[in-house]
Order: sequence, then structure tokens, then C-alpha cells
Amino acid sequence: MASKRLVIVESPTKATKIAGYLGRDYIVESSRGHVRDLPTKAAEVPAKYKGEAWARTGVNVDDDFQAIYVVSPDKKATIRDLKAKLKDVDELLLATDGDREGEAIAWHLMEELKPKVPVKRMVFHEITQSAIEEAVRNPREIDVDLVDAQETRRILDRLYGYEVSPVLWKKVMPKLSAGRVQSVATRLVVDKERERIAFVPASYWDLDLVLDGGPDTDPRNFPARLVEVGEAKVAQGRDFNADGELTAGNAVVLDEASARALAEALVDGELAVASVEAKPYTRRPYEPFRTTTLQQEAGRKLGFSSQRAMSVAQELYEKGFITYMRTDSVSLSGEAINAARKAVRALFGERFLPDKPRVYASKVKNAQEAHEAIRPAGDSFRHPDDTGLSGDAYRLYQLVWRRTLASQMADARGESVSIRINATLAATRVGDGETTSAGLVASGRTITFPGFLKAYVQGVDDDSASDDAQSRLPVLAEGQSLAVAKAEPAGHETRPPARYTEPSLVAKLEELEIGRPSTYASIIRTITARDYVFKKGSALVPTWLAFAVTRLLEEHFTELVDYAFTAELEDQLDEIAAGKAKRLQVLTDFYRGAEGDTHHGLETLVTELGDIDARALSTFPLGDSGIDVRVGRYGTYVEAADGRRANVPEDMAPDELTVAVAEELLSQPLDEERELGVDEATGLMVVAKNGRFGPYVTELLPEDAPKSRKPRTGSLFASMSLDSIDLPTALKLLSLPRVVGTDEEGNEITAQNGRYGPYLKRGTDSRSLTSEAQIFDITLEEALAIYAQPKTRGRAAAAAPLKEFGADPVSGKPVVLKSGRFGPYVTDGETNATLRRDDSPEAITPERAFELIAEKRAKGPSTRPARKATTRKTTTRKAAPKK
Repeated sequence: MASKRLVIVESPTKATKIAGYLGRDYIVESSRGHVRDLPTKAAEVPAKYKGEAWARTGVNVDDDFQAIYVVSPDKKATIRDLKAKLKDVDELLLATDGDREGEAIAWHLMEELKPKVPVKRMVFHEITQSAIEEAVRNPREIDVDLVDAQETRRILDRLYGYEVSPVLWKKVMPKLSAGRVQSVATRLVVDKERERIAFVPASYWDLDLVLDGGPDTDPRNFPARLVEVGEAKVAQGRDFNADGELTAGNAVVLDEASARALAEALVDGELAVASVEAKPYTRRPYEPFRTTTLQQEAGRKLGFSSQRAMSVAQELYEKGFITYMRTDSVSLSGEAINAARKAVRALFGERFLPDKPRVYASKVKNAQEAHEAIRPAGDSFRHPDDTGLSGDAYRLYQLVWRRTLASQMADARGESVSIRINATLAATRVGDGETTSAGLVASGRTITFPGFLKAYVQGVDDDSASDDAQSRLPVLAEGQSLAVAKAEPAGHETRPPARYTEPSLVAKLEELEIGRPSTYASIIRTITARDYVFKKGSALVPTWLAFAVTRLLEEHFTELVDYAFTAELEDQLDEIAAGKAKRLQVLTDFYRGAEGDTHHGLETLVTELGDIDARALSTFPLGDSGIDVRVGRYGTYVEAADGRRANVPEDMAPDELTVAVAEELLSQPLDEERELGVDEATGLMVVAKNGRFGPYVTELLPEDAPKSRKPRTGSLFASMSLDSIDLPTALKLLSLPRVVGTDEEGNEITAQNGRYGPYLKRGTDSRSLTSEAQIFDITLEEALAIYAQPKTRGRAAAAAPLKEFGADPVSGKPVVLKSGRFGPYVTDGETNATLRRDDSPEAITPERAFELIAEKRAKGPSTRPARKATTRKTTTRKAAPKK
């Protein structure tokens, strides 16, 4: 009788694909991700540990940093099912991903399942028939070093978050979070904004020139640049520093008058070619994708967020289209090189192939060379049009396919041409002097053989041209006369440093060797979900809250947000994974402080904080204007020396909040009110105000009114404005909630307006209304008809989805757009995410829907009082066995 094997992977999609490659002697099941983790709230801590000081973190810092792990409620059924299937097999194959996280999942599964049959690790880097069969034939043991490295990272992050976050709660704002890598990433974004705020622009002028080579040249007209006036260089933006000072020696800064005078003089001047210099150039192809370069290019070329890029890549990997997408390696197997060369030969011809295969070596320190680069799976690359893929999956697969083919193609060749032109002018006033000569340059490039550019052109982060751009120039001879076809003066102002985008932030984190490539997507998702960073177009903009948090960390946890220190800690994790460092030593040094080191341990930093002035920490003066920017519990506001205050719009970038803008905001302070008239029924004055949560109307109580009496208030509808509201409308708002009537059982039904829109309420049962006008005109009959609709799980029965987006990359469940009580939202059945103000239900894309769900999932469930602590299965981290 043949032996039976149980194979466990992380995802259902992966399980289905692998099951198709294995015979009936294999049972392939999914753990659906992690099955255990450190406790996330007090109710999850086992009773026997509740009296311990360390219990809140789940890590016993006084006993070799032993960790408590609990099975999450949603995984208990999975564990029961896996245990049941384990009883009927002869061997267990743990086939989770081959990186540290996958190794840790395999270890947790083994610890929880406690199998009595032999256990092996089955590792593969692509989901193809040959790869799966090879993995089955060559299993290995669980790599304890990889497990230790991943667990050390998890414990470091837990201790950092649980020890530092409470400081932020007390000194900045409740419910904030700090993270070992997320805080450093936030600091990078804040530092860039600080540079922009400090930046002093400089003004300069130049000329937009088009030259005419005559009727016999091709092309006849071509662009040129003014580079010299007399003996002086013409200043450009690169010649000024961040303080607006000219740094280039012997340079002249043109003003508008000088630029216009030169334009007129050049049109009438004599121009001749001084020299023509042509140089051949060669461009080598790009290396194949690794995790970070895939994220960057998907951002530049496809507009994907890092999270979206990794989600789609995960889907492609699990369905067998590409190799494993979390890798630092740029190497290709011999099989992959042959497949790429075969495809190039078939699609482009023999001349696009180099004589020898190209071999790439990673420049990333501690790269996991055991993995391959990200490439199409298999020994024969499927053409994108033959995959059956569509949408984002098709676009990303095509990107990987093109990049892989290009990496094995011939060099691109061409010629760079630079033409210098001398101009003789009539005496022309430039600044305080005169000139009779000027120097121009025309440059261009011709691609004589496209080579790899035929398949792939790399994107860029700035506005400069990509590397296949060409500017054609005519063939000119030295001494040849030219004319000016156009000379237009152009004024410029130097620009502040560009903000980070997701691709450029990923590149910077990798450059500083902070974090791991596989974590960058979750880092960016976290700092945006936590309201430290928001997007303006593609740019990542820090909030003032991020400024306050970063200031606290820089002043009181200097080492923890130091770029070099964070990178060094990453090196130590790599050494644990390689078996060159010990888990306990790394954790001890981080928490207690290394002997003889100037860095303090985390324990000392959080217990010896000293005095922290919370108000000063969250106050940012706007120069010497006397106006301060303050971060408050209910948002950011500006405050003048005389006490006037005004809210700062949420979507205003910090560098946009100038003194002039602050004065404009303060010109309409929060406490300004407009009298609408007296309510005849009460005799009280009704006023309209602009409050912290928007415009509203209220009544003014007499000074001798008892403190227990509260004035009636009502928020303005979205269709109303503070300037145009009148007394009758205000009185209607103050009368809310409006009693619509009672049902047959005597239950009162009211119509009212809430934070998330208009709705009906009957006891604890609420139903959304479609418009604010319904609050005043809906009849009892209409309200009863709404309540007559069936309900699901205590809520109104779900209407048909407004849109369908396909399967969520994480949960694998279908994502749809629905209309709910609090407005339109997207859901995969597990996680609901309300659309933001800038999201239109009509225009929302699948990518945006998945991103909203990912952000909501990252925030975790809302904090509510626990009904009753439940007993969870726990285990204490055992000392790792020797290999």
C-alpha cells in the first residue's frame, strides 16, 4: 500500500495549483497564512501570565526573551482540520515559502500540529510540474537559523512597538503607533519635507532656441541651448544651492531684460558651427527583476502601489506564471537563460542575441542567491498574449516577461553628437555690462541598433527623458552658417527637492539597507494607514502629526530612528539567518544595550525619558511671524499670538502652509458666528458657526441657564453653506431627529442626519436613506417599506453589488462595491473599507478597491471592550534545537 502524504502551503490558490501536479497519494491543504502569533491584546494573554510585568508584550525579557504564541480564533478550525487529516497520513511535507517568513510558518505549524509522523520541508521557487516534483524528491529539514532570524525580527518589532507607542499616546495623541522600520521610513519622508520647507527658490532666465540649418539639412530645424555670454557661463537651476545662492564661479544670472535683449540680438546675429563631436556609446541591458526593482518599475510604468505590485505578483506566483516574488537575487538558472534566449531568437532574430549568455550577480548585501530573480516560470516562457491573463495580472506579467527577455539581449548601440556654435552679436546689455558674443550647444543621440531596447525601456522617477529618448540633429560641418528660427526668453525658478514616491522611497530604503525588500510594501501601507503620510498624486506627503512623532523619536529615541543603527540591526538579522549570530545576543543588545557600546538599550530609553513638554513637541513656529502650527487631538490648527485659531485643511502639505496662508486661514476663525434670528418658540437667538467638525447651527442659552441644560445643535447638510443658510432652515435642522411615526408595535421611527449621512432609526435598527432631503419628507409608509426589507446578520439585506472587482490578492475572496449605512464601501466579505472622500464609486478601480481593503486590514479590528476572555491554546517558545 502506497504511503500517504499531507502537504501544507499558505494559500488556497497555491494548494489548488500544487494538488494538480501531485497524485492521489498526496493531500494538499492550506494554512491560510500564519496560524499563530504573539497575543495582540490583554484578553489573549493566558491567565497564568497575567500577573507578570512582561505579559502585555507576550515576550519574557527576563527569561531569554521567550515568546508566548496563541492560535488566532479564525485559525482554530484550520488547525482542527489539519490535525484530522494528519491522522491518516504517513508523512507531513511543509511546503510554505522558502524565505524566513515561510520557514517560520512551517515551524509554527509543526509546533502546533505536533505530528507523530516524519516531517520534511518542501521548498520550491516556482509552481510548475518539474519544480514541484523536484521539491518532493529533495526535501530538507526546517532551517532553525531562518526561524530564529524571523522570530528575532518579530520580537524586536513587538518590543519596539509596545514600549515606544505608549510614549506617543501620552505625549502626542492616543492610539498612535511606532514601528522599528515604519518610524524610520516616516522620518525619511519628514526629512524630505523639511528640506522643501527650508528651500529658498532662486529666479533666473534663459532662452528657448530653435536653429535653422538651411534647406539642405535634415532636419532643418533643431533645438539648442544658450550656454555662454561673452566669457561667462549662463547660470542654470543646477548652479544654485538650496539657499538660493549661486554656487557656480564665473556664471552670469540672466534677468528678464537681459534675456529679451539677447533674444533680439541672436536673431540678428551671425552664427557659425565651431565644432562637431560625435562619440559612439553602448548601453547594456538591465538585470532581471528582484523584489525592489519590480516594485519600483510597477510604480513607474503601471502606476501600482508597492502593495498592489506585490499582491498581483503573489497571484501570478501562486498560479504558476512567475517565480517567487520575494527575492534579492538577480541571477537566472541555466534553464531560464535558455528559455529567454529561445524567446529572443524567435521574436527578434539572431542579431538581437549576444554571443554568450549574460550572467548577473547581486549587488545587494546578504542577497539570498539560493533564489532566482523574478522571471516567467518554467523552462519555456509563455508569451503574455498566450497566458489567458487580463487586467493588472496581464500587465505585470508582461513587465516581468519583457524585462527577463531584455536581460539576455544584445547591447543597444548608438552615437552621441555635440555641436558647439559661436554667435557674433551687436553690443548687447547683459546685467551691468555688455557683450558681443555668445556660445550655444546642440546635443542629441542616435540609436543605430536598439538591442535590448526593442523589448524593454526602463522608467524614471523624475521628468527627464527615459533612456531610449532621441533628439535628431542634422549633419553639420565646422564653419557652417546657421540662423535663429526662434529665440524666446523663458523665466525659471529653482525647484525644491522632489518628494518621495513609492518607487523612490523603496529605492532609498534599499540604498540605506533599512528593512527587507519583502517588507517595503507593508511599511508604506502602514505609514499611510496610520495617517503619518498621505498621497498627493504619486508623491508621499507627511502630515504634521508625522512631524510631531518624528521630533519626539529624534529627541528621545535618537538611536532607534538612526538610519545607520537600523541598517546595522538588519545586518545582525542576516547573520542570524546565516548561522553567524545568536538570537539571544541580538535581542539582549537591543533591549539591554551592548556592553561597551554608546547606544542605550530600549529598556533604558523608555524608563529614563526625562521631562517631555508635550505642547512644545507638537508646536511648530512659522518663522518669526508669531503664528504656530499645533498638532492637537482633533487635528492640526494654526494659532496666532492673540489666541486666534483656525483648522489646517487635511490635504494641505506642510510646505504649503506659509505665513500668508496661515493668515488667510486665521481671517475666518473658528469662533466666528452669524446671527440668523430669534426662535419664536424658545425666544433664543439662533446662530451659524464653523466648528472643528464642520459648519453647524446652534442656539445661544442665557448666561444664567443651568449647566445641565445643553443647547440644541445641528450640522449643516452637504448641500448647505454657512453664508446662505437662513433661520427657517436652521430651525428645521435644530428640530432633528424628526419623528416619522410609529409602526404597528408602537416603535417610534425617526429620521436624522449622522456623521455618515441620513438614516432612519427604530430602536437599535438603523437604515440608510438615499438623500438628505428624505429626512424632512419621507412618509411613514415609505419608512415602513424600507424596514420591510429582509435583514442579514442584524443589518439590512444586502442589495446587489454596485461593482465587482475580482478576487482579493490576500483573502482570495471576491471584492465588490456596495452601498451601506455609512456610504459606499468595498468588501471581500471579511474586511469592509469605506470609500474616502476623493474616491468616486463610478471611477474606483480594482487596484484602488484592493488597496482600501489592505489598508483597513492593516489597521486591524476596531478596539472594543472584550465581552469575555476566552481561553486560547498557547505555547511558550522553546529553545531552538541544535542542527
